Amino acid sequence: MKHTTRFRRHSVTREDRADGSILLSSNYSLGRVEQRTGDWLHRWADEVPDRTFLAERYGAGWRRVSYVSALERVRAIGASLLARGMGPDTPILIMSGNGVDHGLLSLAAQYVGVPTAPVAEQYSLIHGAHGRLRGAIELLRPKMAYVVDADLYAEALLLDGFAGVEIVASLPGHRIGVTPFETLLQGDASVDVDAAFAQVTPDTVGKILMTSGSTSNPKGVPTTHRMMCVNQTQLADSLPFLRDRPPAIVDWLPWNHVFGGSHNFNMMLANGGSLYIDDGKPVEGLFERTLENLSLVTGTLAFNVPLGFGMLLGALRKDAGLRQRFFEDLDLVFYAGASLPQDVWTGFEEMAEEVKGEVPLITSSWGLTETAPSTMMQMEPTDRSGIVGVPVTGVTVKLLPDADMRCEVRVKGPNIMTGYYRDPDRTAEAFDEEGYFITGDAMVFLDPANPNAGMRFDGRISDDFKLLTGTWVRAAQLRLDLLAHLAPLAADLVITGADRDQIGVMVFPDRAELQREGFELHEDGGALTCTLLQSELHRRLAARAREISGSSTRVSRAIVLSEPPSMPEGEMTAKGNLNFRKVLTRRKDLLDRLYDDEDPAVVLA
Repeated sequence: MKHTTRFRRHSVTREDRADGSILLSSNYSLGRVEQRTGDWLHRWADEVPDRTFLAERYGAGWRRVSYVSALERVRAIGASLLARGMGPDTPILIMSGNGVDHGLLSLAAQYVGVPTAPVAEQYSLIHGAHGRLRGAIELLRPKMAYVVDADLYAEALLLDGFAGVEIVASLPGHRIGVTPFETLLQGDASVDVDAAFAQVTPDTVGKILMTSGSTSNPKGVPTTHRMMCVNQTQLADSLPFLRDRPPAIVDWLPWNHVFGGSHNFNMMLANGGSLYIDDGKPVEGLFERTLENLSLVTGTLAFNVPLGFGMLLGALRKDAGLRQRFFEDLDLVFYAGASLPQDVWTGFEEMAEEVKGEVPLITSSWGLTETAPSTMMQMEPTDRSGIVGVPVTGVTVKLLPDADMRCEVRVKGPNIMTGYYRDPDRTAEAFDEEGYFITGDAMVFLDPANPNAGMRFDGRISDDFKLLTGTWVRAAQLRLDLLAHLAPLAADLVITGADRDQIGVMVFPDRAELQREGFELHEDGGALTCTLLQSELHRRLAARAREISGSSTRVSRAIVLSEPPSMPEGEMTAKGNLNFRKVLTRRKDLLDRLYDDEDPAVVLA
């Protein structure tokens, strides 16, 4: 199969140590690293001043901001921030989603040494999630908060924590005390912006990102200019085509998360690219907007979660014109959040070959908010999903293998945070005696004899559990396997069985799919019952069980949940990931019912 994208072959060194640990590191040298994110902006404003940097939908087209215009506005906003006495100890809380003004404010704050702290917009717009917003306010103690629309965010802005905080809005309405964003664009001639920019160093905190809270309460991760700048060099070292021509993306991934806000946003800025903000999402009712945006402009790179790529594949099959435009300049298909289903992977390969006779690099990487994020990368073509590759340049990965060669992962490098924000206790717990960050993730070698074959992500160590028989259950990989077996009926699921004698599964159904299939659903105390649906689940689980020889992967029972995961109750993070522990705790009555063979809602395999 011919690949259109220039890629780099894996080349790593493996060191097996006397204590049983394994060190992996890249044999390639780390490339040139800029000192500050503002250096990128200056470079491209000088070299390609009129090229589109940021764009968002405006009427039937796009509101575009060029590199030179972005630099002018960033300096003006930076002057306004400095005139207010803001600095490294006065964070700006950004409560709204992706937008041009959001991006300019973030870069302006970084330019003059003021940290921004973007949080999920759901924390403000969903009443029940205001507790998460209060927690962020208490931790960050912001001096300014930004929203795109003061009326839309009015309820959140009335929280007690905003007393004394300057509220800035792109659409202030007629609200007293709200500063129009345009006011910041006026700047302040009395302020020496150049002097402030000169004082920004690689150790200056550019942003404070909140962790997802899927395994514990959210933590603040101070992200320095060094972390962001090094990581973009590491990405370009791993994906050399980024330096061949300016990239472009049409992207919805949220900027409060490290993938959308640091990985993707900074990738465009670092390489002189163009970011078209997709105001759609891969959910029913909003995906149509994504297709409309792609009908206007397509990119050279495509980033998405597996669900989004699955929806896009279906749309591309129906629209030959969009299919042609989407693939003709595409260098990369990059999935994150979970493994890409193999049928989706194959579908993109076949379409690319049909359109241009070549296949873009289809790949993923591994990293966390604390690692800025990319720390391991599948750099060369592969034919299967779930592989996260090898360490990027400048990073050392420390692996602690168990008897089955499943490895706990720890990392060290210039893109790794030095500690959590205002949390010395959790900082101390986060690093081992050698200074490696303890990620809590697990991986396995594809080929133990060949480290260049890469590694496969194998879940969180904390998600694993033992059955009463003493058998370990690797819940993350089992969950992915079951999602494939139960597709498209299951939107998500939780594996159960800790301190029990059998593995079970709590299924969050795809209600829209069930309705399309004509299932008549009945609610029964938090569970769904339906003779046809339960019969279909029994058939699939029983067929799978006949193929399984070990108790560590055999699922014997299932229950379908009627209520979707709740973000206000902490069952789902802003990224859309399940908090498994919270689901099991909050729905303990349903967990108990799952192990009652006489309960009519239980499917026995």
